[in-house]
Amino acid sequence: MQERKKVAFYTLGCKLNFSETSTIARDFTKEGFDRVDFSEQADIYVINTCSVTENADKRFKSIVKQAQKLNSDAFVAAVGCYAQLQPEELAAVDGVDLVLGATEKFKITSYINDLSKNDMGEIHSCEIEDADFYVGSYSIGDRTRAFLKVQDGCDYKCTYCTIPLARGISRSDTLQNVLDNAAEISSKGIKEIVLTGVNIGDYGKGEFGNKKHEHTFFELVEKLDDVEGIHRIRISSIEPNLLKDETILFVANSKSFVPHFHIPLQSGSDELLKKMKRRYLKQIYTSRVEAIKEHMPDACIGVDVIVGFPGETDELFLETYNYLANLDISYLHVFTYSERPNTEAVDFDGVVPVNIRKKRSKMLRGLSAKMRSVFYEKQLNTERTVLFEDENKEGYINGFTENYVKVKAPWNPELVNTLHKVKLTEVDEDGLVRFEFVD
Repeated sequence: MQERKKVAFYTLGCKLNFSETSTIARDFTKEGFDRVDFSEQADIYVINTCSVTENADKRFKSIVKQAQKLNSDAFVAAVGCYAQLQPEELAAVDGVDLVLGATEKFKITSYINDLSKNDMGEIHSCEIEDADFYVGSYSIGDRTRAFLKVQDGCDYKCTYCTIPLARGISRSDTLQNVLDNAAEISSKGIKEIVLTGVNIGDYGKGEFGNKKHEHTFFELVEKLDDVEGIHRIRISSIEPNLLKDETILFVANSKSFVPHFHIPLQSGSDELLKKMKRRYLKQIYTSRVEAIKEHMPDACIGVDVIVGFPGETDELFLETYNYLANLDISYLHVFTYSERPNTEAVDFDGVVPVNIRKKRSKMLRGLSAKMRSVFYEKQLNTERTVLFEDENKEGYINGFTENYVKVKAPWNPELVNTLHKVKLTEVDEDGLVRFEFVD
């Protein structure tokens, strides 16, 4: 009997990439492959790439080297955003055998007929205009929560961003298919679903291959709340101009949706927001935060912010810093601006020196740590429900409350993927919260 081939996966980047990697992995399993961890010896290594930052580009080469150390004869395939944007660059990396662009990544098993090594990576790419169809994805088995893809691509033209070039136009899964996937996830015993996409607030556009909206994001939220067996649904990231009052109010009173929002800001300067071609100004952003806090005072709000964008003077950076410091938010995801090919911002004046970018990034990361600490302190002596993770971290198990407070307790495998009512008692030296069981 022929021995089954082994395949391993490595995912760079966002939750959307994780959902797509999981879907590709299931396709390999259907074709008779055994999935193993990326740290193990495999016959095929598939790397799902990201191109949001320069750092993600650099990490790709080190991951290929890691695969080659495990098995120098293994077949290495690159898929994802970087593979679409810079296929020749990836194909030239020593050890890479196959590079698949945006339309081809979900057909990868049909390209894996011959696993012999290539002198140069074979490229199957496409014009991004051809990426106009939708492929549904969701992750199961990778974590205690599932990432459910509901939308792909983006029609926005932010001057720093390559995602429209890597993923194409905005398009959505059908409402029925999203509900079916959610029900299947629930049937596997997974307690939490995270909705993901490039621009999920634009959900409904391109649902049946046309540009008009068949459904809205609010309608999607309403329908998902009725799916049986889902304990929690989390909205991963949504543009402030697309987060409507009706959605905020619904989440505040829903059965399944949790009080946790991640809302990209990018800059606290209206001048820079205009240069970035964002579709809102500070006033709209402030109103979204205030609306959330009005209906959900204990809601967790995360914020994406970019430092070092061209034209960001010391004064404009301080405007962002002070705006964030006075906003009722919980933590920041700080991105240091990096020049990306074929974006408008590459040609902008006012380039910020790299050392200044790093200094500003460090300042905002420090602010984020203070914000998280303040948010956690406010949650002490309240009762929350915790979903426990599946990893033993140096003798401890972590979990998250519905409003995204990270807790820790001594490792107990019986807690994995279970929900428990707890009372939050103290913030420890690691910045995590300890608790007492209530149930």
